[in-house]
Amino acid sequence: MKLANERVVGRSVPVTKELDIILMRLDRLSMTPGFAQQRRIAFTRALQVYVELGSQAPLSPLPEEVGLADLLLYADFYPEDGQLTLIEQLRDVITEHIPEEERVWLDPLKHSYMDLVELLPQEIGKERRNLRSIGNGRVYEVPADSLGSDAESGQVLFTRLVREPGDPESPLAVPAGPVLMLSAEDAKALYETTGEERREMEVVGGSFELGDWPEFAKRFGHLLLRNFARMRLAALVEAVSEIRYRTTAGASYFYVMALYEHHEFTFIAGGMAELEGWKEEAPVRSAGTTASGKLRRFVQGKNEAAAGASLTARVTVTATGLFLECDSRERLDTVKHSLAAAFGFSLHFRGEAVQPPMRQVTQAELSAAEPLTVVVTDEEDRTLMNAFLETVYLEWADRESPAVGGETPRHVMTTQSGRSQVAALIDEMERNDFGRLRSGVTAFDYNKLRAHVGLC
Repeated sequence: MKLANERVVGRSVPVTKELDIILMRLDRLSMTPGFAQQRRIAFTRALQVYVELGSQAPLSPLPEEVGLADLLLYADFYPEDGQLTLIEQLRDVITEHIPEEERVWLDPLKHSYMDLVELLPQEIGKERRNLRSIGNGRVYEVPADSLGSDAESGQVLFTRLVREPGDPESPLAVPAGPVLMLSAEDAKALYETTGEERREMEVVGGSFELGDWPEFAKRFGHLLLRNFARMRLAALVEAVSEIRYRTTAGASYFYVMALYEHHEFTFIAGGMAELEGWKEEAPVRSAGTTASGKLRRFVQGKNEAAAGASLTARVTVTATGLFLECDSRERLDTVKHSLAAAFGFSLHFRGEAVQPPMRQVTQAELSAAEPLTVVVTDEEDRTLMNAFLETVYLEWADRESPAVGGETPRHVMTTQSGRSQVAALIDEMERNDFGRLRSGVTAFDYNKLRAHVGLC
């Protein structure tokens, strides 16, 4: 369940003056200290998806979602501590004079509910637009100018309509402010998903009273908000998964990395040369240093035009390490399985990084028809590599290493020969620094590792 390319238009439509004043009065009541806990409960329920995602959420609620949550608090929420609802407090507890022209909006607001309403064709010369509820087919008539001139027939409004004071059966109504305009496809998905939850609730509860759409939407309108947020999140996840990351030279950017340790260079390098789907690159040397001689690199994919843009993975084998780079997490999983099958326990996993560089992606970019291409700068790459190598290498000191006979480097440092062995290993790591092999610039300060194990 997801939004089709996040085709959502949000807006806050003009609200009738008297109704707007009532909403402001209710908002002030909801902000009182004695109601603070109930307000938190209501918002946690209405905006559950964003609350669960926490401060690191990849997206925030739209202003219209927050506005609909406000309306749910004002009109639908029953306090769990026994207090009167906000409308009951405003209507029945006399603390200030409310003019009759405002008071007449209280009952219509109390009986309103969130709904998905389809915009019907505009009748020429009519000052009102007809809307039809997807839930029960009820038709409403709202002022045409309240929806904006770009509102098109077939669109569906996710909003709250309040009937105008007077006859409760009259079709005359006004939007209560926030409106989310969805495509018919997205609205249908939202309605059907919520409908499935409603049927499950009825079966579990043994009651079919929720079959009445107004009753259900009144009591469980927060489910519409929750499922809408889930659709937004699903659309974002899909859009991000399709982002194409490129280097400044236009080549595929390998943001997914894994590092293995080994002590069998000839076996590993020879096995990679025989592994199906891989081919060896021309001999490489670490920029600005004398290479150890034990350094071979293999690539997967077609190395053609556009500076290797079609490469999908790369493996670098050094005397003690195997560095795997991929263009996606799915590719990483596939390659890891093939490496495990080919080399078994000869490879010792040391860590991986699977998160792409942080980037603020705009709504327009996510909604584009073509997958988004993101260029990762050399500076961003060095930052990513440094964080990865620092985590792996500082843990290396206290993990059993095949290069020192299965002992931990820190343990073998207790002897003079062990100190020399560890020092030589770190020198070798520095000569074949993976950041330098990747971009020509060292990605990690190896003096940190020397200090960490007690060499300096």
